[in-house]
Order: sequence, then C-alpha cells, then structure tokens
Amino acid sequence: MAIIPVKGMTLNVRCDGDRGRPTVVLSNSLGTDLSMWDAQVAVLATRFHVVRYDTRGHGASGAPTGPYTIAQLGSDVLGLLDHFDIQRAHFIGLSMGGVIGQWLGAHAGERLDKLVLANTASKIGTREGWQARASAVRASGMGEIAAGSPARWFTPDFIARQPVVVGMMQKTVRALNPEGYAACCDALAVADLTGDIQAIGSRTLVIAGADDPVTTVADARTLAAAIDGATLATLPASHLSNVEAPDRFTDAVVSFLLA
Repeated sequence: MAIIPVKGMTLNVRCDGDRGRPTVVLSNSLGTDLSMWDAQVAVLATRFHVVRYDTRGHGASGAPTGPYTIAQLGSDVLGLLDHFDIQRAHFIGLSMGGVIGQWLGAHAGERLDKLVLANTASKIGTREGWQARASAVRASGMGEIAAGSPARWFTPDFIARQPVVVGMMQKTVRALNPEGYAACCDALAVADLTGDIQAIGSRTLVIAGADDPVTTVADARTLAAAIDGATLATLPASHLSNVEAPDRFTDAVVSFLLA
C-alpha cells in the first residue's frame, strides 16, 4: 500500500505485478474499497502491472468535504497515472468506477488502452434518490446503508452461501467516512454520461450481471450499443459481479485484454 498526493488530497494505492508489463487500473464501486478486486488481482498480476486505489471518500483515501463530481473523480485517476509516470493504461471500473471509466474514455481517451465497464450505466439511478441517500448518511451515518447493501449487491443464493464474504463487505461499508460516501452520492446524482459516451474510442468490454437490480442488462445493452465496437458479456451474478462470479469475471477480462 502507498498513500500518494493527488489533486490536493491523498489516494490509497496498491500496485502488484511487474512494472515492465502493461498497466491495468482498477476502480471500485460505491461503498467498497480496493480489496473488492482481490480475486482479479491474483490472476491479473501474473500478466500485468496492476494498480488499484480507493476512490476519493473511500477506504484509506482522503475524504474532503463534498460534493464531488465524476470529472473530479476521473481527474484523480489521471493524477494517479501522472504520479507513477504511466502514460497509458487499461482501465476496469465497476458501478461508480464504471462511470469514472466512461468519463475517462470520453475526456481523456489518449491515456487509455482498453476499457472495461462493469455493472454500470451512463446514468445510474435518479437525482432525487442519490440526494436522499446522501442526506440520510450525513444525518445518521453508514449503519442503514451497510444493512441494506447485501440485497443491492448480491443474489439471495450468494448471500446464503457466502455469509463471511457478505459480512466482510458490510464491515467495509460501516467503516466508511459518511461525508466521503455522501459526496460520491452527490457526484452520481448529477452524473449523466449519455451524451459523452459516443466519444469513447478505446476498445470496450461492457459486463452485466444477469440478476443486477441496480444497473440492469438493458442498461448494459444500451451502453454497449452507444460505444463504437463495444462487446457485451453477461454473467450469472447481481451487482458486484466480480465478487459473486469471480472466475467468470476474471476470465472475461483477461480474454478481452489479451485479444
């Protein structure tokens, strides 16, 4: 782990694999931290230089007072690349991380090689819903969000089969800085990349969870159709498809990156 200065704050970063190989950057979802990628890193680091980070407001990264914007979160990634003198990288983002990936693809495509957008959409949810969640967290903390997260993230079958994994991820949510989480909700409330994604020129893989109630397969199809040449993979999972179907997710990503 390393704490690096970026854009007047700090990001918690972990690097794995040989620096001489192509770089893959991993961007976490709302309410998680860089540990959500553990299963993927175990495989990716044998072929790539893997850089994962806690998004602003999450994990051990800084959580300055919000609101944040998706452009700000995307600029944090560019600052991270500059810090490590990485000119171009593959980028994999899930949910909020996928929205960040869309912004990067549309506004900083010269810094990207291939792009993976998982369990995401050009607009997630409604402004009113995100604003209500941000207000609730600022008023009452992370307890209610943590309690409800399994149903948003996983299928009932996975929750029953993997209580330890589910419990660990709930623990991560409870430990988050409420202001950092709320400020990311503020970013999602106003984020709408629908008019931007046609500008993405990177080869793109869109991944959907067949049982995802948050960003549906229909959302993924719409996203893939709007990005020239994008391909779509659907996995037997809910919203955190890389956790619920780790082998299938990793296989799809590795095949795409190496093609």
